[in-house]
Amino acid sequence: MSSYNTIAEKDSDASTDEQPVDETPELRATVQLETQAKVDTNHPDVDTASMTLEAEERFRAREAEKARTRRRFDRRESSDREARTRLAATQGSRERRRTFQRRAASVDPWAAPDRGDPHRELEQEQVAAVNQQASRIAQEVRDASSRAAVSRRLAERVADGSSILSASVAVMDAERTRPGSVVPIGMLEEVSRQEVSVAGTIEELWPSSHPKIAQVGLIADESGQTKFTSWHRSHCRPVAEGERVRIRAAALNWYQGRPSIALTGDTRVLPVDD
Repeated sequence: MSSYNTIAEKDSDASTDEQPVDETPELRATVQLETQAKVDTNHPDVDTASMTLEAEERFRAREAEKARTRRRFDRRESSDREARTRLAATQGSRERRRTFQRRAASVDPWAAPDRGDPHRELEQEQVAAVNQQASRIAQEVRDASSRAAVSRRLAERVADGSSILSASVAVMDAERTRPGSVVPIGMLEEVSRQEVSVAGTIEELWPSSHPKIAQVGLIADESGQTKFTSWHRSHCRPVAEGERVRIRAAALNWYQGRPSIALTGDTRVLPVDD
């Protein structure tokens, strides 16, 4: 009797451990159904009554889009709508530029759209002198504007009554301190923006006084010298004493009335080949 109960209990326990099996068949679309769905979607001649709901919605949306396209103003195969659109956009851009130039003319008369080439207001000898000075400035100033742009600025000043010498000095200083150009270190005091680029020789490196400072020292060129600070978080490459480098996009700082530069995350340190 006891053996029978033992066997029954084992059978009962085994049956409770078994997981139920889902015998519901998985329904999948056959190849024929998928093909018919594509036919219903891509062929409008098919009766919508035989379409699936999704195919019918796609069909009606496509027909509505076709109707809107047919109602377009210019639907010819030889339509020049794109060309006319480009022309209208160009004319609008030209008019906006002229409007901006007319507003800028209140500050700079030479920005007026109806103001011609300033070279035409100069004598032949003046034009020759202006072109000669423009070539010299373009060669002497690192990263200067194009020779034609420098020549125009010179011609504008000369046409306004300045001498060739004074116009050359003013344009030279403007080119040296303009954004993006390499500023002589001795002219950092004249720069009003917060980002500058310099080039020179690393004259001296000092021990860092702060754990966040990677390097600190002096950089100099023929016009002067200034202190530079390179922070660890800037990830700029280290420099060595006596190395000639170009430092782009450094932050211009002031301490006790003297300028210095700091190397930030936007700064790039490039070697200068002699």
